[in-house]
Amino acid sequence: MSKPSPDPFEPSELPALARSVIKNARFPMLASMDGDQPRLRPVSPVRVDDFTVYVANLRSYHKTGEIAANPKVELCYLAPEHDQLRITGVAHPLDDSEQPLIDEIWENNPLLRQYLGMSDNPELIIYRIVPHRVRFMREWALNYHDVPLPIDA
Repeated sequence: MSKPSPDPFEPSELPALARSVIKNARFPMLASMDGDQPRLRPVSPVRVDDFTVYVANLRSYHKTGEIAANPKVELCYLAPEHDQLRITGVAHPLDDSEQPLIDEIWENNPLLRQYLGMSDNPELIIYRIVPHRVRFMREWALNYHDVPLPIDA
């Protein structure tokens, strides 16, 4: 089997290519640590601002404890054409001071409303995953390219 020869691209295209993966691969995998055991599961982001990703969760879910113990996480997106994007960052729960943002996320996500009834449901927790590193890989090229992050990320 021959090594894939992915389409070339210019480094200046990296941010747009990375955003395209997020758009086309709507359900990334979220990795966290459970003690010394890695855990991985698909998630459905409730908001994406550039490379900052928001993920809703229930306080009673096991990953809540995992993230509280170690907020370092990674999201991995795989687009239908096999481009990959990895976002390494830290998950921060939104707090009461961010209720306007929580309300905006709530209004834009009918599934949250259906399952939880109200935006101040005590079970709801929304994580802001702040990126520290973003890496893109074209198809199965076997090498990642660092995507430049905005200064305020």
